Amino acid sequence: MYREPYNFTLERYIEPSRFAAIKEFTQDMPTPLLVMDLNLVERKYDELSGNFPSADIFYAVKANPMPEILRMLHEKGSSFDIASRYELDLMLSLGVAPEKLSFGNTIKKKSDIAYFYDRGVRLFATDSETDLLNIAAAAPQAKVLFRILTEGTGADWPLSRKFGAHADIIYNLILQARDLGLEPYGLSFHVGSQQRDIGQWDDAIARCKYLYDAVAEDGIELQMLNMGGGFPASYVDPTFSVEEYAKEIIRFVEEDFGDNMPQIILEPGRSLVADAGIIVSEVINISRKAKTNMYQWVFIDIGKFGGLIETIDESIKFPIYFEGEGMADEIILAGPTCDSMDILYENFKYHMPENTQPGDRVYIFTTGAYTRSYSSICFNGFPPLHAVIFDKGENL
Repeated sequence: MYREPYNFTLERYIEPSRFAAIKEFTQDMPTPLLVMDLNLVERKYDELSGNFPSADIFYAVKANPMPEILRMLHEKGSSFDIASRYELDLMLSLGVAPEKLSFGNTIKKKSDIAYFYDRGVRLFATDSETDLLNIAAAAPQAKVLFRILTEGTGADWPLSRKFGAHADIIYNLILQARDLGLEPYGLSFHVGSQQRDIGQWDDAIARCKYLYDAVAEDGIELQMLNMGGGFPASYVDPTFSVEEYAKEIIRFVEEDFGDNMPQIILEPGRSLVADAGIIVSEVINISRKAKTNMYQWVFIDIGKFGGLIETIDESIKFPIYFEGEGMADEIILAGPTCDSMDILYENFKYHMPENTQPGDRVYIFTTGAYTRSYSSICFNGFPPLHAVIFDKGENL
């Protein structure tokens, strides 16, 4: 189906005066570079917590583990969802108490479970019998969240198939957990990252209510509902506001649970940090593959392996700004590595001013989440994406 080419409007993502300050701040810094605004992350946290006043926020550390962000969120009172012993070590080194942490990864070694338990973490997620048996052996009497399977329909970055299990499996795991001396504490789900269909929460919450009632007949009273993340950032495709998400999701929970409301957990990652990040990049080369090719190839100094892995299948469409004048050409955009997979956008066409030259800078917005933490260690010898905190003046 034909779709109009995307036209970038700077004012949609940043105040022009603020953008000018970012340019001045980074003008002598080598690219590629991720610039993070800590103040905007704080604003996003306040916005989410203000719209979900009864929920506990567990920031998904994997989205962006910069210590400056983690310290600020810790000071705000956030809890944290962590996925490995390495994230655990980081959080403990920042003074975060183990009671503020959950081991949300359902794929973990028995030794890692013991590592968490020995350091005071008592909240674990699971979706399989083997993992549950490991928790019982290495973390006796721990609280367990059981992750249900969701389809992720409507999400730009789905998280289905690999995580969670169907209701019949989860039901039996809950009964087994009780028999193993664990505390079946609640249910967990994730409707997919950058989920633009709010109705997906309605379906997942209804499944959880069914399981709540089913295990209650067996004498198990679950206490917690972990609704994961999925809340939006400002990419190319439009989304509803956080206020609209919250209004509908709270209504779904109230309709299903009535007066017997569980403790609610949210695990935002992308929605807190994505909008606060701008990647500063540089044009390396502009070329055509043949005289008759309609589109120019534009190569920049960051690609899939440098932090933009979410351009796989062109799933996440980042707002991209080229400075310049003249007619805007539609382009194919690619990264710098010696791998033919390192093409960012070939089907979805971005515009580039016709007078753009190699050496010009390119600004990629909404890149504060899953960029630096996804960047490779040394593919082609390139180092991980460098990141800095911008702390001058007003918020982005």
